[in-house]
Amino acid sequence: MIPPVLDLAAAQQEGQRVVFADVRYYLDGRRGRDAYDRGHLPGAIFVDVDDDLAAHGAPPTEGRHPLPDPEVFAARMSALGVGDQDLVVAYDDSGGVMAARLVWMLRATGHEAALLDGGLAAYQGSLETEPSGRAPAVFAPRPWPADRLATIDEAADTGNVVVDARAPERFRGESEPIDPRAGHIPGARNVPCRDHVGADGRFRSADEIRGNFAAAGIEAGAAVISYCGSGVTACHNLIAMEHAGLGVGRLYPGSWSAYSNTGRPAATV
Repeated sequence: MIPPVLDLAAAQQEGQRVVFADVRYYLDGRRGRDAYDRGHLPGAIFVDVDDDLAAHGAPPTEGRHPLPDPEVFAARMSALGVGDQDLVVAYDDSGGVMAARLVWMLRATGHEAALLDGGLAAYQGSLETEPSGRAPAVFAPRPWPADRLATIDEAADTGNVVVDARAPERFRGESEPIDPRAGHIPGARNVPCRDHVGADGRFRSADEIRGNFAAAGIEAGAAVISYCGSGVTACHNLIAMEHAGLGVGRLYPGSWSAYSNTGRPAATV
């Protein structure tokens, strides 16, 4: 499998196999589709976090972005023109923290996918405003692998190495703009995913990323469970871990949006 992060030159060398995927997504009311329509990489498809990468109608205890059924995910990829043999290179405009969800979902099910290092800003040419118009492709459903996922009980087990990808103020419970309770899963360690990228939106060096995890007491070989607000930016920590040689880890899809809707205890220190 290809590396989880590619620069633009490496991605373009893959030729016709590459499908660029625009996965811009915002928590402040802006619509990723509007940003895509204003300008995107030539030929890029738009992948919607809510519509394409998450299930709908789930109870609050499953979180805001539970994983879709494999058949539903396959149908969405097929309709967007992504085939089983394609290499998907995903990007956003926020260091890859949103696009990582698509990359993780694809890689976890054995598909070739990577984040575009530097995101939208890595492309210096003229942007397109027309939709890609890719024809539907064959994308076969594959089950979500159990060894890449963690349950709420496993995330709540203080004997496990659990990492929270959210900003420190949300982790500490000082601010909670989205979910019903503030704080974090007791025993979790805070490794903010945005710390893995520099001001230019590119990933920091492998040594620096390993240092981010080491500062939270996490070394190579640790069996990490990653979560965030709703299982989206948690994927960025998992991609960063793999990129830095720290293993693949597991995702707790429900994340804080699911956990905080239960009666389980919350920590604020």
